[in-house]
Amino acid sequence: MVEIKIGIIGGSGFYEFLKGKEISVKTPYGKPSDKILISEYYGKKIAFLPRHGKKHQYPPHKINYRANLFAFKKLGVERIIALFSVGSLKPEIKPGDFVISDQFVDRTKARLDTFYDGPNVSHISMAEPYCPELREIAVENCQKLKIPFHKDGTVVVIEGPRFSTKAESRFFSTFADIINMTQYPEVVLARELEMCYLNISLVTDYDVGLKGRKDIKPVTAQEVMRIFKKNNQKVKELILEIIKNIPAQRKCKCPYYLKEAFI
Repeated sequence: MVEIKIGIIGGSGFYEFLKGKEISVKTPYGKPSDKILISEYYGKKIAFLPRHGKKHQYPPHKINYRANLFAFKKLGVERIIALFSVGSLKPEIKPGDFVISDQFVDRTKARLDTFYDGPNVSHISMAEPYCPELREIAVENCQKLKIPFHKDGTVVVIEGPRFSTKAESRFFSTFADIINMTQYPEVVLARELEMCYLNISLVTDYDVGLKGRKDIKPVTAQEVMRIFKKNNQKVKELILEIIKNIPAQRKCKCPYYLKEAFI
């Protein structure tokens, strides 16, 4: 049996990917957001999970991130491709652009963000939170498909489920490029499980406090979904190309961070 080494976590508007068989996975942390779809592409087994559930029933602060990540680990997943819709905090990052994040700033408040609650304690390194090997593959394939993209970017992750005030948005724009509600703690939990993590963000709107733009209207959930659906095919094409070009063996440092985290 071919091992499932690639996992995809889809965000708002991305609830379908490939056809396959759905399975339920039990974890010590409760149920994942939904059943996991097992599919195959280019001879590679893939596990797909809708982050919010198929019916978008889990808001960002109620997602069972630990169960989602642990379920993938239990299936043997080594690499995660995580899809997000994000708001732009910079004029040059436009709706419809893709961003391959390289840094994050956590502004969440009450999320379970580690598998190590004691007596074993892990101080995991997050200096470079996203897998460099997967990021390079993503950049190459954005160029190949002529997708408008930014090869790096800092995402600020807010608690949600509400959107920001203008004052908050202006503040976030001083240190971040895009804004989202779900990248944290996913990226940290993936590292604690020794999995590679790639973020692909689709910009769906300009955030409300963007400087120099007086024409910006407050973001709505309906507008986010409209832009996402408009670009859904590009997202699918990019993901399939990335899957096709992922090498069998990992050469990054992602599988080794945990070994350095214990005192």
